[in-house]
Amino acid sequence: MELDKKSLRKAFEDLYEKLGDGKIRCLICERKCVIDNMKRGLCRNYINIDGVLYHIGYGVLSAVESRPIEIKPFFHYWPNSTALTFSGYGCNFYCPWCQNYLLSFSDLPKSYDKFSPEELVKIAILNGDEGLNASFNEPTATLFDFLLDVFDLGRRKGLYGSIVTNGYLTIKAIKKLVDVGVDGWSIDIKGCPKMRKALVSVDHSIIYRNAKYIIDSGGHVEMVYLVVTNTNDFEECYQWIIDQHIKYLGHDVPLHVNRYYPANYWKELSTPINKLIEIAEEAKKSGIEYVYIGNIGDSTYETTKCPKCGKTLVVRIGYRVRFFDVDREGDNYKCPKCGYKINIRGRYIPSKKISLF
Repeated sequence: MELDKKSLRKAFEDLYEKLGDGKIRCLICERKCVIDNMKRGLCRNYINIDGVLYHIGYGVLSAVESRPIEIKPFFHYWPNSTALTFSGYGCNFYCPWCQNYLLSFSDLPKSYDKFSPEELVKIAILNGDEGLNASFNEPTATLFDFLLDVFDLGRRKGLYGSIVTNGYLTIKAIKKLVDVGVDGWSIDIKGCPKMRKALVSVDHSIIYRNAKYIIDSGGHVEMVYLVVTNTNDFEECYQWIIDQHIKYLGHDVPLHVNRYYPANYWKELSTPINKLIEIAEEAKKSGIEYVYIGNIGDSTYETTKCPKCGKTLVVRIGYRVRFFDVDREGDNYKCPKCGYKINIRGRYIPSKKISLF
């Protein structure tokens, strides 16, 4: 790939440090790659050119499409809205079971057209989307500088900003995203400290540190636990995940317990339904108020009930809201029966015709 520094975006100076001998350390994600001159980091989207970090993946997108926010999954964030969803190439984890491996495991194409932030925001507005969402691969590591410009412009045009992420960012990087209006965070849980078959170099506690920072900064967080058969599904692992959730995030942050299907290099059988139910029931018993089971196509496990009185508040079928009965007062929601505060961010959007694909 031929590079012209004039066409690249310089990274923020506080998000990398010079180490001498032409090396730099990237400080965007917690991998903190040490990068030699004219080499790229693990995500393949940032390069060291003469001691300066450049974003070569700026505006290089692998997908752009309107999608329901519930598919992310976000169940308590702008219910029934749609977001213009976009992604880049590459990742900083490379999970062997990645469901989007065709994007996450791909390098930047040799030839491409770059999108500008203005183009993306214009598409979202023309589509009638309520917001923007960076998703599919790991957008925070591969599109970071581009995200700052897109979400900043989107906010000024009245669009919400949301991200689906593994949450493995430095606090400095998260702060910059929060500052430009990213307030919706769907954070993937990959595993636990005792996991040994994959991602053994990852410090899984960092995502809870980061999720807490986002909540303390006024953001909305939903945690997504993909339960991978014979990998991160054992009792010690899921109990650690539940304990961290309670300790760092509190009782009202939603937890999505999702079914894994064989993909990429991982050939373990799909997660047994009874295992998902076992984990979800343990999470509920531990005090997590909103626990869902996803990727099984059963609306029973995707329905929101009042944690206090049990009234059915939101029914979802096929990634759309079919029933919504929650009282709203300003920015706050409460159960219409008992008045219990319900953790929902953003406006409920009445049904509108959309195409998923």
